[in-house]
Amino acid sequence: MNQDASYFFCGIGGSGMLPLAMIVQSRGGRIEGSDRALDQGRTPEKFDWLRGHGVTLHPQDGSGVTRADQVVVATGAVEDTVPDIGAARRVGATVVTRPELLSRLFNAAPTSVGVAGTSGKSTITGMIAWVLHAAGRAPTVMNGAVMKNFTDADHPFASALIGGPDLFVAEIDESDGSIARYDPTVAVVSNISLDHKSMEELRDLFGGFVGRAAAAVLNLDNPETAALAQTLAAQGRGADVVTFALGDDGADLAAHGLTPTPTGMTFDLAERGTGARRRVVLNVPGAHNVANALAALGAVRAMGIGLDQAVAALEAFAGIRRRMEVVGTRNGITVIDDFAHNPDKIAATLKTLHAFDGRLLILFQPHGFGPLKLMKHEFIDGFAGLMRPDDVLLMPEPVYYGGTTDRSVGSQDIAAGVRAAGRRAEALGDRAACGDRIVELARPGDRIIVMGARDDTLSTFAAELLARL
Repeated sequence: MNQDASYFFCGIGGSGMLPLAMIVQSRGGRIEGSDRALDQGRTPEKFDWLRGHGVTLHPQDGSGVTRADQVVVATGAVEDTVPDIGAARRVGATVVTRPELLSRLFNAAPTSVGVAGTSGKSTITGMIAWVLHAAGRAPTVMNGAVMKNFTDADHPFASALIGGPDLFVAEIDESDGSIARYDPTVAVVSNISLDHKSMEELRDLFGGFVGRAAAAVLNLDNPETAALAQTLAAQGRGADVVTFALGDDGADLAAHGLTPTPTGMTFDLAERGTGARRRVVLNVPGAHNVANALAALGAVRAMGIGLDQAVAALEAFAGIRRRMEVVGTRNGITVIDDFAHNPDKIAATLKTLHAFDGRLLILFQPHGFGPLKLMKHEFIDGFAGLMRPDDVLLMPEPVYYGGTTDRSVGSQDIAAGVRAAGRRAEALGDRAACGDRIVELARPGDRIIVMGARDDTLSTFAAELLARL
């Protein structure tokens, strides 16, 4: 990376772009950027914060890209129809994708930890970051979500942690295939299931990811990641693998006696190599977070941090924003803001919430028409199988910011399938109509869960719902 270069981030307010821009700035880069949300007046506090931290913002119309010495960073597909990219082509500026830039920084670090998987990445990354920080290891961390432990008045959007150059921890995305760019020292894979790509593609991508790593941390509860562990063992690399599981003493790290608490979970951690058992207290809820904790413990153990020290740090882990985050309670009704957007994440959330009594009013805004078509049956089966008879699902149409996409499967199709399976589901024209219906239905004892991704205004919507109760 050229430390003195000028970087222009197209979509700088995005969950993957903002933290990367802050890391590049910390290493001497001059940062400019644009964002469609800025032009539309959405989340103004975020852009005010960026300006206050030395970032020059422009409209997303190409007017900010004027020099050949600028490096223009794009989110994914680099299309000349995007005004900033078209301007970059005209002035001869270098264009790189976000994964290209992040992987360069990641691979340049002497020690790197890559966290991948269909679900749990942000939480595991945050847990690893907190343990390493507490151990004085000064990691640089790139997360796709805000880590509550690192937020303060000056850093409300703490999805990055600025540390030293020698240790880099990053959430790694497989959805666009860019996982193939990363060469981790420690590769963590939480689970592998159908999401954005076919299972055949995913097996190749994740197999390459763990194959390039010096050590791998793998989940035996997921058939696909368990198969990766078997493959590495067959290659004579079993000693490089740390496995984890819920209730399986065949794993290197196993959790037993999972007990929900009002604020989180407790469990017994069994270490196969020593036979030692430790009581672990988590202040984040759900069995899925116990699995996330095991993954994080496996990663830091592979880096030489003792389990006693790591377990003590995890007790103070405050969680990730929009991961079953309680917005508040009013008139006996609790509103929860959640990032769940694929069948696995939705299942984890519903199972966790059903550990306690109370009807669920579920607002699920799909994060795109493509995923809805790819996983139509999985969405229907997931909701129908995990909703209780008195729960209600309400769905607006998927997030759509323009462009060409197959819109043949919409929210009406999912709601109809859930109703056919005997559960209550409604698809309404837009999110405002869903909000009106939720306020009409809500009664004391209910929990309203706002689910979805790729839309920062969902948190605002959740707060507005609370205010209307």
